[in-house]
Amino acid sequence: MRSRSQVASTVASLASVNSPCEKCNIAEMSLCHALSCDDLKQLSAISSSIEVGKGVTIINEQDPANYLFNVTAGSVKLYKLLPDGRRQMTGFLFPGDFLGIAMNDCYAYSAESLEDTKLCRFSRAKLEELLKILPHLENRLLNMVSNELVLAQDQMLLLGRKTAKEKVCSFLLSLCKRAPSKSDQAQTISLPMGRSDIGDYLGLTTETVSRTLTNLKKMGIISIPATGILEITNMQELTDLAEGLD
Repeated sequence: MRSRSQVASTVASLASVNSPCEKCNIAEMSLCHALSCDDLKQLSAISSSIEVGKGVTIINEQDPANYLFNVTAGSVKLYKLLPDGRRQMTGFLFPGDFLGIAMNDCYAYSAESLEDTKLCRFSRAKLEELLKILPHLENRLLNMVSNELVLAQDQMLLLGRKTAKEKVCSFLLSLCKRAPSKSDQAQTISLPMGRSDIGDYLGLTTETVSRTLTNLKKMGIISIPATGILEITNMQELTDLAEGLD
């Protein structure tokens, strides 16, 4: 964990960089983490801030991977289309997450905004050139790629070994880990994705997802005060169910 002085230093650096970096409030979670003021100026010079509405396609699978993105507000869903037209949801991104990393010249998945979303966009060619002279930036990007691999491994476990209830509970816990509050008390999380998106991600039908959430609500483990909002009222019970300890 970074000290208060380190955090203050990063904030001060951002304040001295022109738009879009000067108004960024997720620097501690983003690609910019741990960069010096001079490094941030170089990164800002090759970036641009974009805003998209709900349901907008940000990248298409197999399109040329000319840009990379950092989510700064809102949320994004990632998916792949199977040859028969079926869709496999592969992940959900939130502020601080990186988008568009490709092993070759084309994107390996599609990305669509779940709500009004803001992103910082980088030219892939310019970013690759910058990585050659900024080792801290390259290390940060490698850490973000490593995190994607961990999430992919978790997804494999979800799809292959867990029951429907365990999948849904594990999914809710994963959202908790990304929420600002990490307390063991009641925690409110954003749920911008629909039941069908969750089902496609977990390998479940929409009906199974809805039924499981309803059962968790009846058990007093969660409450749903409003559309897109979910409150976990019994974190320990949710954790036990996710681990198959019921």
